[in-house]
Amino acid sequence: MTASQQRAAADYLTETYAVSQRRASRVLGRARSTLRYRHRPRSGEEALLGAIRRLARRHPRYGYKRIHARLVRQGWQVNLKRVRRLWIALGLRRPTRRKKPKKTGLKPGSSANSCVQQPARFKNDVWTYDFIADRTASGGSLKWLSLVDEYTRECLALHAGSSLTGCDVRRVLARVIGKRGAPTRIRSDNGSEFICEVLGSWLPSVGTMSIPVAPASPWENGFIESFHSRLRDEFLEYEEFESVPDGRAKAKWFRREYNTIRPHSSLGYQTPKEFSDECDRGLHAQPVKSEEEQTSTCVSRTPISGGPKKG
Repeated sequence: MTASQQRAAADYLTETYAVSQRRASRVLGRARSTLRYRHRPRSGEEALLGAIRRLARRHPRYGYKRIHARLVRQGWQVNLKRVRRLWIALGLRRPTRRKKPKKTGLKPGSSANSCVQQPARFKNDVWTYDFIADRTASGGSLKWLSLVDEYTRECLALHAGSSLTGCDVRRVLARVIGKRGAPTRIRSDNGSEFICEVLGSWLPSVGTMSIPVAPASPWENGFIESFHSRLRDEFLEYEEFESVPDGRAKAKWFRREYNTIRPHSSLGYQTPKEFSDECDRGLHAQPVKSEEEQTSTCVSRTPISGGPKKG
């Protein structure tokens, strides 16, 4: 409470409950000298107040320190603390912008997980996913989750929603994994939807390792950034979405065209679907078989020589 508010409270107590000023000061825990003080206006204060108001209207983003400097340049002999007191009394104090609290602790992710340090070696080896933001025609929020196979460049999922959480990401992944199988690794940034407990505890259970890149390093997740540049240029800037369902319907058309019709320069101008089919036929790199699989293959291909000898 300010001193003027304390005096007003003391006056209320003495008038309402007919108590002495001494008792009111004990109740409020304030000295009687504070409650007895009455402000005496100084000579020339009205002119000073007018000068402060004029400067505040002319410079609405200035604080009291800059206003004091302007007053001194105009010839006023006034103390900085006095300007501050009048500035507050006039209600000219600007609201303080509160900084968002920084999240404590180290974020998961490392440059060792970048697309250069850990490239995709074969189909379904590394998937990558991220969000991209857009708006509906009415101005509503539209958030897209895109999922790409880094080796074949296929767009595996393009899901839209007004807001998406870690549970939504898990549902989309589960649907794709059910049709295609789980990847060896999945690359992402340090978004809360990708490093949450929902995904962190579920991905290892399906045989996938999460490899987040270093914080604030989008270039280390370059394949999804490249896909988003094409998505923005060829789809989001070209289409208008009336609602989330309308966005999902149009996303199916774009994903089908991207995978089956659009030639991809990194694949020798094949479509991602054509390149993926070649991977299935063994024309490109294949997963390395484990020792057990190699042993079983060798045993099955070794002919059985000889039979029981006749005596």
